[in-house]
Amino acid sequence: MTKAYALTNGNIIHGDQHQGLAKNMTILVDEHGRIQQIGKEHEMDIPAHYEMIDLAGKYVMPGLINAHVHLFADGKPFTLSASEGMLQFAYNHILNTKFGKNVLIKRMKRNALTALHAGVTTMRSVGEFFYTDVALRDEINANTFVGPNLLVSGFFLSVTGGHGAPYLALVGDSPWEARKNVRLNVKHGVDLIKICVTGGVTDAKMVGEAGRLQMTVDEVAAICDEAHKIGLRVAAHVESTEGVRVALKGGVDTIEHGAEMDDEIIGLYKNNPNALNGYTALIPTLQAAYPSASLDTSVTKVSATVKENSRLVYTSMLKSVHQAIEHGITMGVGTDAAMPFVTHYDMWRELDHYMRQAGLSTAQVIEMATRTNANILGVDEFTGTLEVGKNADLIVLEHNPLERIEALSDVNMVMVNGNLIPTPSVTRIPEVDQLLNSVW
Repeated sequence: MTKAYALTNGNIIHGDQHQGLAKNMTILVDEHGRIQQIGKEHEMDIPAHYEMIDLAGKYVMPGLINAHVHLFADGKPFTLSASEGMLQFAYNHILNTKFGKNVLIKRMKRNALTALHAGVTTMRSVGEFFYTDVALRDEINANTFVGPNLLVSGFFLSVTGGHGAPYLALVGDSPWEARKNVRLNVKHGVDLIKICVTGGVTDAKMVGEAGRLQMTVDEVAAICDEAHKIGLRVAAHVESTEGVRVALKGGVDTIEHGAEMDDEIIGLYKNNPNALNGYTALIPTLQAAYPSASLDTSVTKVSATVKENSRLVYTSMLKSVHQAIEHGITMGVGTDAAMPFVTHYDMWRELDHYMRQAGLSTAQVIEMATRTNANILGVDEFTGTLEVGKNADLIVLEHNPLERIEALSDVNMVMVNGNLIPTPSVTRIPEVDQLLNSVW
């Protein structure tokens, strides 16, 4: 059990854009880490043992939910081009050793805590090495340390020569091999299945390979059937229009990244009989593609191939965002944290990107990063909004993010499952921050 708290004199942003700012409110958090009551202090009977915390007019909102992260890296620039021989040596002789795995899980823990201290109370990790994400989630759930709520996918599922294969992915080249790989991930305790329907930017060797179709509808459908029968969602890495079509027909629950749509695709997003909940949501990752697509290669250190693939993917992904808004397609927020220039502490930049490039309001992007993400990930029963009975996953801000989204870059307090972090501390990466600040 945690301590019980009375957070007084706070201005509440509920996470639902249709509920206005509630001023001078008090939130009671019980010993089980759940929100017990929300209202005016003078109308409450606050138990004597509750610790009183005067928020003095600061702003309280649900903790952020990042729907697309990787924990194996921190967002520092790194080269995306290495020979196959070098990758194989590094994987076999460094990463896939007891020492390498210990180093990896320590780094992942540090990145998860960085995100938490920056206000991200729930994360969906969509691809890690050796089920280290499962081990980290289990440590948090066993109260070994206070960490964010983690949803984990373990290894990708890919095809021979596909995105992430063979180092970050289990390989299967038929529907039955794909089912077997779902079963293997389930055996290791994953919360969801992540598949790679097309190629990706990071390991593409030529222009256009990033969106090249790699899985068939039959393979995707087999994966979805195997996962859905035990209630697991399927997230699909897709970076081309035809890839989106294949993924949707197969019944995936989320499209990660995305691409330009046509009428058939728009219809399948909104009404997908093969998806677990009857629809498919879009999780773009604009900030992951933007730096490599737009900045000079002398700055990003990427090859001309990576730059052009990034530009193609970003342009098509941004078109899909506009189409999703126009046609009322459910859309969440993920940053692809770990990719170059995408840190675990700057989720506000992704929200800012939606506002600048798609014309969304602060209220809309805040709801996407809280309530909508919780609905998409299937965790809305216990998090995503500030409501009685839900877990106390919340953040306290000095300034109003409804007026300026960058207020999210300076978090005063974090609470996750009722565990209070009174003075969050984030170690930033100055060279990344300076570069991204200069872009806008």
